[in-house]
Amino acid sequence: MTTTNFSLLMALLLCTGGAARAQDKKLTGYTGNVATQQLELENRFDKQLSSSHIGETIKALSSQPHHIGSARGKAVAEDILQRFKSYGWDAEIVTYQVLFPTPKERLVELKGPVAYKALLKEPALKEDATSGQEGQLPTYNAWSADGDVEGELVYVNYGLPEDYEYLDRAGINVKGKIVIAKYGRSWRGSKPKVAQEHGAAGCIIYSDPKDDGYYSGDVYPKGAFKNEYGVQRGSVMDIVIYPGDPLTPNTGATANAQRLDRLQAPNLLKIPVLPISYHDATPLLQALEGPVAPDEWKGALPFTYHIGGGKARVHLKLSFDWQIRPCYNVIAKLKGSEQPDQWVIRGNHHDAWVNGAADPISGLAALLEEAKAIGALHKQGYQPKRTLVYCAWDGEEPGLLGSTEWVEDHAAELKEKAVVYINSDNNGRGFLNASGSHALETLVNEVARDITDPQTQVSILARKQASEVLKAATPKLKKEKLAKQGIAIGAMGSGSDYSSFLQHLGVPSLDFGFGGEDAGGEYHSIYDSYDDYTRFKDPGFNYGVALSQTAGHTALRVANTVNLPFDYRKLYETVNGYVNELTELTSSLRESTTIENQLIRDRKYQLTTDTAKHLSPPLLKSEVPYLDFSPLQNALTGLDTVTASLAAKKQLSAAANKALYQGEQQLLNDAGLPARSWYKHTLYAPGFYTGYGVKTIPGVREAIEQRRWKEAQEQIGIVAAAINRLSAYLGNIH
Repeated sequence: MTTTNFSLLMALLLCTGGAARAQDKKLTGYTGNVATQQLELENRFDKQLSSSHIGETIKALSSQPHHIGSARGKAVAEDILQRFKSYGWDAEIVTYQVLFPTPKERLVELKGPVAYKALLKEPALKEDATSGQEGQLPTYNAWSADGDVEGELVYVNYGLPEDYEYLDRAGINVKGKIVIAKYGRSWRGSKPKVAQEHGAAGCIIYSDPKDDGYYSGDVYPKGAFKNEYGVQRGSVMDIVIYPGDPLTPNTGATANAQRLDRLQAPNLLKIPVLPISYHDATPLLQALEGPVAPDEWKGALPFTYHIGGGKARVHLKLSFDWQIRPCYNVIAKLKGSEQPDQWVIRGNHHDAWVNGAADPISGLAALLEEAKAIGALHKQGYQPKRTLVYCAWDGEEPGLLGSTEWVEDHAAELKEKAVVYINSDNNGRGFLNASGSHALETLVNEVARDITDPQTQVSILARKQASEVLKAATPKLKKEKLAKQGIAIGAMGSGSDYSSFLQHLGVPSLDFGFGGEDAGGEYHSIYDSYDDYTRFKDPGFNYGVALSQTAGHTALRVANTVNLPFDYRKLYETVNGYVNELTELTSSLRESTTIENQLIRDRKYQLTTDTAKHLSPPLLKSEVPYLDFSPLQNALTGLDTVTASLAAKKQLSAAANKALYQGEQQLLNDAGLPARSWYKHTLYAPGFYTGYGVKTIPGVREAIEQRRWKEAQEQIGIVAAAINRLSAYLGNIH
């Protein structure tokens, strides 16, 4: 960090922190003495939180492997149940029956030009006490198809759609071949999905040391980063079609639920896929011939990367047991005194691929600490006005199974009662990460303003603001960030348990976590352990306390307020920004397409490409028409007027409060998104090819990106209609 940047950082921290101390703290939805009483309650809550107890919980619950369907997984659920009960909550285990495959056979072997059989094994380390335990799931990708295939090997970089465009230009076809892709740049499930679309017979995914291995820092156990044997397990279910049990879409996976035939499930792959270490990937990549990979495709292994087209052949053989297994959700409630049928829901999953100290136990330990603190307050006489519902989900790792089945099973009740869903997952040292429904952005800023960062002793809001200023790419952007009041929360994609609440039912949702100073390569490996966590993630468990405060204060403020803290002005501002992005995207795409097509027609690629590379020019693309965004722009004008009027209202009735939290449901489209009807929210969805990564106004944005112009225009009308519904709905709140 330069001296100038450091001075800027400290000025912002001191300025923002001082401002928060110098003024009376506004709590949206609270007035006068009620606000003071709420802050006093939160102070009492904070005093019940213990970093050492969070550490003890992480150690206990990550002491053994505990994936869904395992005996230890059930034991962890029962442990959590007893903890909730001891804290004074009314708790139960709610069980679903879900499909979850584990491997029967795994084989990767290089058949030529030399022979090599992959180890497919992470070794135990003396520095990691739990790394050699029994009961570990082997290294695999859940929801791979069974398969026994052999074929020529092709390296496809990160396996993105644009990578296959380059292969086409290089004259390399992957049909009937086995591809090897790097982890990174997209969700893992997108890689075999795109490979399958291009006719590949199988897919291997490896972690290149350039991304999270020795190129980034010392490897485990000396440092935090992935050693040569580390492997990222993970789901490759096509969750962008729908998450949850693949056999029971839209229906809770109860014992008697009607199930699809597995081979007909639209979110399951048809080709085998397996993750491997960079130790196992090295001989495969070294065997490749053909064109040298472009510079941006090259990793950090000590040899020249080739794409393929030579004699390298691989045999990939996989089979799975495809069993129905119990999924144990733990649901705990503390009944509200005034509005018991309004629920403030808090959740974190408990299942792990192996021991899962970071993912998910660090987040779960914070949630349990909140429940313990609230339970202590309850024993002293505190009772929330609205019902608190604290949930520990099972089966998140294979595809959000536990949360999705519970949501689908209780869909009508949740649409009626759920005020907000507050999620967390893994947690570490660093900066606040917050995403969710933008009508809750003001609430998030007020909560973050009142919590002290354990490292800098300023607010977590001030520290996040400082981070955003320093990350800004230009002086102009830095100036804008400095002038901005508060932080913008992110939009939700997928990859954690909020997805079904927000994107399927329209329940307002938030997701919290800390990170940015906890980088490493342990993700979904046997090295996601207590030993790793205490060295490299959050050694003093202080950010566990910060997460408990952030999520706990949020839950308590929503549970206790008279006027629910929904600020639809922030939603308007955010969506207006999205629409401006879409108009700019379309204009930019039109201009770039025109120029690119001209370059192709004028043979500029042929004149400048090294003839030794035998690289064909790109294909001509269809010209970009002028889309009519006026329906969206007019809808936003109406939303602007209505939200300004609503913000001016000082007191709301009980009926109006209910209307506030159900407003998000007006943004749903019953028909869902094109080709994936499960996702019904018109503003937020995981991207069709990004998986975890969000696409905002996805129906319009993805149609533009994929050059489906008629669909883009249709989706503009659908989103405009949703915004108009919301405006009319909010306009009737009195």
